[in-house]
Amino acid sequence: MIKGKRDFSWRSVWLLLQNWLLIALGVLLAAHTSVGISYDDGASLVLVVLLFSFFNLVLKPLLVFFTLPFIMVTFGLGIWIINAVVLMFVSKLVPGFHVASFSSALWGAFVISLTSLVVNMLLAPPQVRRFKRPPSRPSKDDDVIDI
Repeated sequence: MIKGKRDFSWRSVWLLLQNWLLIALGVLLAAHTSVGISYDDGASLVLVVLLFSFFNLVLKPLLVFFTLPFIMVTFGLGIWIINAVVLMFVSKLVPGFHVASFSSALWGAFVISLTSLVVNMLLAPPQVRRFKRPPSRPSKDDDVIDI
């Protein structure tokens, strides 16, 4: 193997597909639970999933970097607003996907994040943590504290 090259991994393909399916499920749930979010057909839904994934990969880290003080002050709720902005941006680019208002985008971002969180928790393997006891010191009879 050449140093610096990575082997092809089906696990990374599976994780990408899982991410796309979670976003698609989140957008579907958001469209069915909100009056302000809708899509016309399956092709527009696929395009929304691809663009949303791409913008989460490229645009979101830049937005997080430039709004880091705001995110710190809001204890992380600023990321929810960034997700809503990304969803609004995707709705402006994809014909057939409509987000009526920013509050609808906030709801959509919340539903997509919640869907991803729940499914990832269900699919994640259980983690077993084992704690080691610190090594005990040999007891000495002359350990006396003089006052």
